[in-house]
Amino acid sequence: MGNSHPGTQYHVHFSEEGDAKRIKKACKGAGTDEVTIIKILASRSTEQRQKIKERYRALYGKDLEKVLKGDLSGCLEKTILAMLDRPCEFDAKLLKEAMKGAGTHEEVLIEILCTRANSQIEALKEAYKQMFPSDLVNDVQSETSNTLRKLLLLLLEADRDEGFEVNESLAEQDAKELYEAGENRWGTDELAFNTVLTKRNCMQLRATFKAYEALHGTAIDEVIKRESSGDVEKAYLTIVQCTRDCQAYFAELLHEAMKGTGTDEDTLIRILVSRSEVDLPSIKERYQEMYKTSLAKAVQSDSSGDFQKVLLALVK
Repeated sequence: MGNSHPGTQYHVHFSEEGDAKRIKKACKGAGTDEVTIIKILASRSTEQRQKIKERYRALYGKDLEKVLKGDLSGCLEKTILAMLDRPCEFDAKLLKEAMKGAGTHEEVLIEILCTRANSQIEALKEAYKQMFPSDLVNDVQSETSNTLRKLLLLLLEADRDEGFEVNESLAEQDAKELYEAGENRWGTDELAFNTVLTKRNCMQLRATFKAYEALHGTAIDEVIKRESSGDVEKAYLTIVQCTRDCQAYFAELLHEAMKGTGTDEDTLIRILVSRSEVDLPSIKERYQEMYKTSLAKAVQSDSSGDFQKVLLALVK
């Protein structure tokens, strides 16, 4: 969803063997050299980290994740292990964790499934199947209900038009259908909202939102807030916001995670790791524009110790 501005960290003078040996040395003996581990892994791309993992296993006969899990702890451990996953594996783990136990963390399902491109959804479905003894579609079906379930299942079909063409007559037609399904009836017909929001490309949706406001004098956000509530409202607004400005959406989530007295470390890890090679530089720019401070400064004041070091290394 939205525009993508890659910010891949790539170390030109890269040696997987050299990195594997340095990490081995950092984990040796009584104390762990966390700074070296952070310095190496935060300055490598996902692809390079996969090569380090493979080389580590070949050299020492052990999984790097298991070694680091035993040597690190807390939020630093969570962040480093997330960085060692391929993006689709990290997403799959986040979704599984969100559906585990008695309650479901719908906000995580919404954030991931409403913001990923078709290819990313297909990759995470495949990763989920490889990693867990269940199917993602079946799990989402059993862990959610009603309109939210229908919306997420449509997103999991991963068949959104991802072109850039705009059909103005379709935009007007969709705008009329959304009006008939929402403001112009008693109760909301979510099928129309679900179909339009999950199948049209970003440029087409922008044209539809513009047509809606021109025809009916109300912004689509206001209509959604009036006509829906709870997780469905959150999901619809996520799609609308990401259609307009995906980087602003993530900047806002990061700000919310650090606002007030406590810090939502899981959200910081989830966004900074998952967007690091997608659009993090643009998220940083939007954060600065929106909150008149740098993302790095905000992270620095809301975290500490080695966790702070690894987050700042990602944000840098």
